[in-house]
Amino acid sequence: MGGRHTLIGDMLLAATLLTAVAVVGVGMVAFTHQQTAEPIEARRQEQTLRQLNAVLPPQRYTNNPAADTKEVRDPRLGTDGPVTAYRARRHGEPEAVVLTVIAPDGYSGPIELLVAINMDGNLAGVRVVEHRETPGLGDAIEAQRSDWIEGFQGRSLDDPPEEEWTVQRDGGAFDQFTGATITPRAVVRAVARALDFYEDEAEMLFDTRREDN
Repeated sequence: MGGRHTLIGDMLLAATLLTAVAVVGVGMVAFTHQQTAEPIEARRQEQTLRQLNAVLPPQRYTNNPAADTKEVRDPRLGTDGPVTAYRARRHGEPEAVVLTVIAPDGYSGPIELLVAINMDGNLAGVRVVEHRETPGLGDAIEAQRSDWIEGFQGRSLDDPPEEEWTVQRDGGAFDQFTGATITPRAVVRAVARALDFYEDEAEMLFDTRREDN
């Protein structure tokens, strides 16, 4: 009997020790997460701000647009999923919005864009965030490769007219690349759709839409 009691006691002790180790482990994981979550989020926001500053100079806003965001859904933005809108404000007043937009019909797959739109509906800038277009041809959409992407700055739905929001080969106002038409066509049309979305939803983006009485 004594041996049996000793065995049961050992098992209880082992179970107690395992429970204590588990509790300590969970506590350490929670503590580590608490200590690292804030710096990770800060680095994420810094990286996002660097991208945003490429299309919207920091002197244009006094808030932190990387933290002042709104999730929106609209097929005109190139996806059925949620899209992040980064809101820039100057002394509390809406200044511009930067939309994450997808051009789904690139030559080698979707092209991810940042499209910055001023409050008056004019483009502040456009940049390519990610793509898989052909090096030496389609990658001219990158600002580091050519100045083609700069041609959107200052444009609006009225400049050029709606029917000219495509490449010159299609009768539009925008240059295509030698040997690569599909890529710039996809980007131009994606930017036009983003402007169309903004025209309809500017008040919603800044939560200034008033309900009808």
